[in-house]
Amino acid sequence: MKQSIFLLAFVFAAAWTARADDVYQAERSRWLRLAEESKPELIHSSHHPVRVVKAVEDKGAYQGWRFETDKEMTPERLATTNFRQLRRVTLDFGDHLTGYLSLSLRSLESMMDAPTRLKLFLGEVPAEMNTPLDPWADNRLARSWMQDEVVTLTLSDKAYRLDRRVSGRYLTVELMGSSSTYDFALDSITFVSETSAKPIADDGLLPTCPPIIRDIDRVGKATLRECMQTVYEDGPKRDRRLWTGDMYLESLANRYSFQNHRLTKRCLYLFAGLAREDGILHGNIFEYPTPKPQIINYMVSYNLLYVMSLLEYWRDTKDRETVLDLWPVALRQVEDALRYVRPDGIFDQSRGSSWNFFDWRPGIDVAVCIQALTIDALRGITELGQELGRSEDVKAYPARAKLMTAAARKQMMDKKSGLFMSGPDRQVSVLSQAWMIRAGVLNRKEARRALTAVLEMPESLKPGTPYATHYLIEAMLLAGMTDEAREYLTDYWGGMVQRGADTFFEAYDPTNDNLSPYNFSPVNSYCHAWSCTPIYFIHKYPEVFQR
Repeated sequence: MKQSIFLLAFVFAAAWTARADDVYQAERSRWLRLAEESKPELIHSSHHPVRVVKAVEDKGAYQGWRFETDKEMTPERLATTNFRQLRRVTLDFGDHLTGYLSLSLRSLESMMDAPTRLKLFLGEVPAEMNTPLDPWADNRLARSWMQDEVVTLTLSDKAYRLDRRVSGRYLTVELMGSSSTYDFALDSITFVSETSAKPIADDGLLPTCPPIIRDIDRVGKATLRECMQTVYEDGPKRDRRLWTGDMYLESLANRYSFQNHRLTKRCLYLFAGLAREDGILHGNIFEYPTPKPQIINYMVSYNLLYVMSLLEYWRDTKDRETVLDLWPVALRQVEDALRYVRPDGIFDQSRGSSWNFFDWRPGIDVAVCIQALTIDALRGITELGQELGRSEDVKAYPARAKLMTAAARKQMMDKKSGLFMSGPDRQVSVLSQAWMIRAGVLNRKEARRALTAVLEMPESLKPGTPYATHYLIEAMLLAGMTDEAREYLTDYWGGMVQRGADTFFEAYDPTNDNLSPYNFSPVNSYCHAWSCTPIYFIHKYPEVFQR
């Protein structure tokens, strides 16, 4: 199904590009230059293994595996132990790291008379390190995302640096082949990490902040730090690209942590400079070897979040020059979304080929969600236009938002239950209610009743990712459900912490450890940008989460 959506999006994008004038032709080069000028310098630091570990199969551990310290071997002893006899070792760096791995072979008493071949495997969680990767046939993503490499070393006592940037906490080194007379030890195992996030001297938390909230904040900041490279990456191990939806959430968390608003500016300009010729944005961008979009991802939902990102950037910086410069790009995304809206005020997804993403939960219908997001974007761009003195550009939008709000209440809302029902099968999901609350379609009393009811319904579709859960927490706060928001955030993100997370996961379901959008949990990203937003809630609402 997803492949079909991608194909349709590609055809649609190609058709538009072929027939439309390049509306940004006069600005592209300048926008990309400004993006490059905002590119941050990476901060590097060296790390060494803190312990040698052994895998333990444990049904009570996350995904059934944990590591325990090897009491007979230490990193220091490893440097003097004949690895030809040891043959395999797993090392723990103590923290999730992103960067480059190097090591060397130290000759003991014999000489290296043949190449030495090693298998290196770096991973993020214990189960990833202990799950057979092959056969790979039924998995939806490329086998090459897994960080296992076979390397051949021809010189001893010389550092070998893995060319590929890797990300994780644990490293397994296995001997694949060497001379039967060559005795050597593994030496100088070093991980040089990189991030554009500068260290924070103070966590900014109140003395009254509960320990579990402190842990969630710490892990959230570690997640964001790892994903803040020279763009907001979504996952430093897997995907390693800039998505509009991730950028929006990362920029919110960045506000209350590293405050690197130049990185947000860079990402906003990259999307604009690489837009389609008709002015519509692509859903994601690859940065290397030169920035380029993945043209198959046409996403109205994410393009509207670009609008909201620009609004949040304005709130953070009051950078009038940049926001006015990108104002036409934001307007164009709203105009594109409105061509899907029927005269009766309903967003009709059949009018185009957009992939409207809101969650990885199988079977979710997003008709209500995209209706609400369009309303929200209309309100957001109206606010931004009025603050910029561009009220004339947005004068028609309040009426459009009012029409869509009335249509949503009339055609999508069940009058008896007060719940929004999505699609032809009238699906009831938590996200449908959350997005309508965010869009202001429900008042606080209605919002509280709807959220309480849908969360208690066994048959309602619940969020399946931290990305979706962010919008549920936001809706709870808007509904005045502060106790519920604190409890849900503590249980959900705190649950990951208690399961051993040092960064937050791409997909997490407390009832299903092996949940994977890709049919194979090891390829999941266990450090994922859209999961870092507890930082935002904890610091924006200290009276809710820090007392």
